[in-house]
Amino acid sequence: MKKQLLELQNYLAENNYDLAYISDPSDINYFTGFYSDPIERILALIVFKDKDPFIFAPALEVDSVKKVGWENDVYGYLDHENPFKLIRQHIIDRNTDIKIWGIEKDSLSVDRFEAIRSQFPDAEFPGNISRYMENAKLIKTDEEISELIAAGNEADEAFEIAFNAIKEGRTEQDIVAEIEYGMMKKGVMEMSFDTIVQAGANAANPHGGPEKNPITRDELILFDLGTVHNGYISDASRTVAFGKPNEKAIDIYNVTLEAQLAAMEAAKPGITAAELDAVARDIITKAGYGEYFIHRLGHGMGTSEHEFPSIMEGNDMVLKPGMCFSIEPGIYIPNEAGVRIEDCVYITEDGCKPFTHTNKELKYIK
Repeated sequence: MKKQLLELQNYLAENNYDLAYISDPSDINYFTGFYSDPIERILALIVFKDKDPFIFAPALEVDSVKKVGWENDVYGYLDHENPFKLIRQHIIDRNTDIKIWGIEKDSLSVDRFEAIRSQFPDAEFPGNISRYMENAKLIKTDEEISELIAAGNEADEAFEIAFNAIKEGRTEQDIVAEIEYGMMKKGVMEMSFDTIVQAGANAANPHGGPEKNPITRDELILFDLGTVHNGYISDASRTVAFGKPNEKAIDIYNVTLEAQLAAMEAAKPGITAAELDAVARDIITKAGYGEYFIHRLGHGMGTSEHEFPSIMEGNDMVLKPGMCFSIEPGIYIPNEAGVRIEDCVYITEDGCKPFTHTNKELKYIK
């Protein structure tokens, strides 16, 4: 059994849980090596404190579960069957007296919680296993970091495709299509999130996306992308110049780069998440752009692009070796321009190392 599962069983026993019901696909992947988004169907990992776990999956996923090397039971169900009634039966078949449940309150929907409760009316749900998941995934193993490095290498390849795709008249969406098709030809079949390409004023919307507007010369173009490698993701941002943007746009870029490099230098064991956020934020504020840096400095990453912890003001968590997170300061001036420069890193014994290595000096594309 995987080390992660044994540690979860120990946690359940120490905290008087009879079982954990895990349904977040990235958490199931973390414990089993199997990833699938079941959409409206039910996919769950049932972990007991003192018995072997099992996976419950749509019938069409059962063979895929077995192919990843899962050595314990996997049970399937057909679309017309009641999945929670079957889950109840599989638990009862183990002659297990189940009363105290641990559930992921951050991700389990209300209707599915009520379906569980209807099958187990005497069950109690005292705690939130989501907090355990956050901390279990916080410190990455050497093996996990190797997977993240491989995903980072793929992101660097995607940036190369992206920069070569820039041509006047192409739309942001055209460039996204070329990036993702180019990665597919390299055998990378899944991006870690919807690829972002934003040019000019559109890049001032940090949670916007690619549009059909043709890119034009003399503006900045922001790229935010990542890939999935054996269940682990990459996430990185670069901003490049198409032609010769105006002096203010160049200044915004230089300030953002200074902030990002300073934070990369400061990221090491002993500094808190809040202190690291302040390193970058202070530089941007002193340059006069503080009101335009409107999000946290970074977020954790691993089997999903947003994990624990948040690198932000108010978080006094001390950074430790093995923690992985993004460093992504940005400046977004409405109706003008937006810049974000991002690398995900892992904390080492005396600093940090990035997963992506695409050059960050402002690249001018003719």
